Amino acid sequence: MASHLDAQVAAFRERPLDAGPYTFVWVDALTVKVREHGRVVNVHALVATGVNADGHREILGLDVASAEDGAGWLAFLRGLVARGLSGVQLVISDAHPGLVAAVGSALPGASWQRCRTHYLRNLLTRVPKSAQPHVATQVRTIFDQPDADAVAAQFDRVVAALSEKFGDAAEHLDDARDDLLAFTAYPREIWRQIWSNNPQERLNKEIRRRTDVVGIFPGRDALIRLVGAVLAEQSDEWTENRRYMSLELLAKSRIRIVTSEPTPTPGAPTVTGEQLTA
Repeated sequence: MASHLDAQVAAFRERPLDAGPYTFVWVDALTVKVREHGRVVNVHALVATGVNADGHREILGLDVASAEDGAGWLAFLRGLVARGLSGVQLVISDAHPGLVAAVGSALPGASWQRCRTHYLRNLLTRVPKSAQPHVATQVRTIFDQPDADAVAAQFDRVVAALSEKFGDAAEHLDDARDDLLAFTAYPREIWRQIWSNNPQERLNKEIRRRTDVVGIFPGRDALIRLVGAVLAEQSDEWTENRRYMSLELLAKSRIRIVTSEPTPTPGAPTVTGEQLTA
């Protein structure tokens, strides 16, 4: 039974990614315990999802890395590219170590959107606990604006307000401006879907529901077998469900980026509008 399932999971993990362009890609990692060489160690299950040309969400890949570092992310993303991942305009994730550099190397021309939810948690550690609710409310107002100009203006106001009492937090927020506001280059209708990693987090909960039952996996093969089967099933369900993004909004996103040319991820070479169109 295991060998039959392994073949199905391998086919799913190695299939060509030929439904592109994949304009938006979400990536995340889950820490799982496995037994290796007589010891229990933590490994990282790297998962990527995307929106294909038909507007449906799709599980793009799964891999297991010993460390959540640049080398692991680079190998993972290069593997996706080798299988046909193309047309990526925006990668949404938490600030995993080495991930931004890996995106710049493996997906030249793609921008990076730092998950607003994860970032806010990090920012709140820089202010007293009593002030955290107020600061969180202030930061959320940035994302409640009607257009990109209003978002940028409100960002400036929040930074200025924070600097009066919490200079360290204000500086930290200001430094993260480009990473947090990458979503504003896209149509307002899809901002909620691309400004955080929440869609991926919901998928992670479903994976956790299965892996928590196991606790410690006997090896990486067993981990890939279970998680891969869960992801394959989820990807099939997404294919049958309604579109995650409309074709019109996807087309507007691609046209808008080709004409405005987003700021590339640090370290990534510049890609011209002609190259993106091609």
